[in-house]
Amino acid sequence: MKVNWQGEIIQRLAITVIVSVLFGVAIGEVAWVLAIVLAGYLSWTLLQVFRLSHWLQESEHNHLEPPESRGIWGDIFDAIYRLQRRDQKARARLQAVIDRVQESTAALNDAVIMVDNQGNLEWWNQAAETMLGFKSPVDQGQLITNLIREPAFSRYFDRKEYQEALEVPSPINDQLILQFNITLFGRNDRLLLVRDITRLHNLEQMRKDFVANVSHELRTPLTVIRGYLETLLDNADILPERWIRALQQMQQQSDRMENLVSDLLLLSRLETSDRQADLKPIYLQKILSNIISDAKALSGDRCHHIQLVCPEGATLLGHDRELHSAISNLIFNSVKYTPAAGQINVHWWEDEDGGHLSVMDDGIGIDPKHIPRLTERFYRADPSRSINTGGTGLGLAIVKHVLIRHNAHLEIQSELGKGSCFICHFPPTIIASENSPELVE
Repeated sequence: MKVNWQGEIIQRLAITVIVSVLFGVAIGEVAWVLAIVLAGYLSWTLLQVFRLSHWLQESEHNHLEPPESRGIWGDIFDAIYRLQRRDQKARARLQAVIDRVQESTAALNDAVIMVDNQGNLEWWNQAAETMLGFKSPVDQGQLITNLIREPAFSRYFDRKEYQEALEVPSPINDQLILQFNITLFGRNDRLLLVRDITRLHNLEQMRKDFVANVSHELRTPLTVIRGYLETLLDNADILPERWIRALQQMQQQSDRMENLVSDLLLLSRLETSDRQADLKPIYLQKILSNIISDAKALSGDRCHHIQLVCPEGATLLGHDRELHSAISNLIFNSVKYTPAAGQINVHWWEDEDGGHLSVMDDGIGIDPKHIPRLTERFYRADPSRSINTGGTGLGLAIVKHVLIRHNAHLEIQSELGKGSCFICHFPPTIIASENSPELVE
């Protein structure tokens, strides 16, 4: 029920004043009577204010019932008490939800960490203390980068681009490999989910070592086989004619296997070497011109129209051999999968987001459902096409890893029957100036 407190106070005060004036007129002391009555009323009001203040202070801790009072002050006490009860119930419900969330996150094997927009720790679960060595409540409010001092984590945390997860050793145990996934929420606050991926990391390392070792061991027998095949073909005039075709096919397959071994070794080296080591300025136009010359030779009598648009002074900080391998894979793929007399456009441009290299063709195109997996090793959108072109199935995987080593990424646009466009996006940090020293041509 809504009470008109203002009207009731004015009404009571008016009645009090009128009665006081009448009584003062009757005894001939209007001023004194009025002063005494108003002083009494003020004293009573101040007493109620004091009782209200005392009750609010005590009930904050003891949840006391409101003091007994009449009239307007009784209504005020009751209204505030109802608001307190409502607030207490809301707090209880909220605390129950918080307790439930904390209980569920405490049961997780993964670490969950909340930090504010300044990077200060606000809350974490028990797994974070086990994996990262956080201590409660000592570390409350500490900068997370002061507790996790891995340089790679500091760079990852500060750049606020968290599309890819980060894998680094635990700050308290180098043998423990952790994967960090960060999500922004609120006003640039961060939620960190940390997983122990030591077993997966070890298995992946075993796979890489196995592929590298097997690929390396295959090179010697392949070299011997190729040598004998070349010797036999050099003396084809003294061999039976039915052997010639068999030897030629054997040589083709040995060449294909050697290309596969070379690609596997290159991938292994890209995965294990330092991505930031030995970056040098490179003349892009020179590299692109050489690759296009090779692409025209590969095209042969199919007569593809290959056009290059690249400013003469365009330079890029990187590994020249790796970039040459990645770009040639993209351009050669366009040659292989574009019909005769097709158009292939190679374009380099720069803007505020960095440098961009596109390879566009009007070839047979790719079904969009295959695009997310094209950079996987040995993934083939159409196995028959790769067999016909002699591909190893590793070209786009090499492109992906070369770009990762240059902090870049690959964008693929394609549609069946309408061609494809592969775009390499390089960050501004590795765009070299024209007067950079030791340019690699």
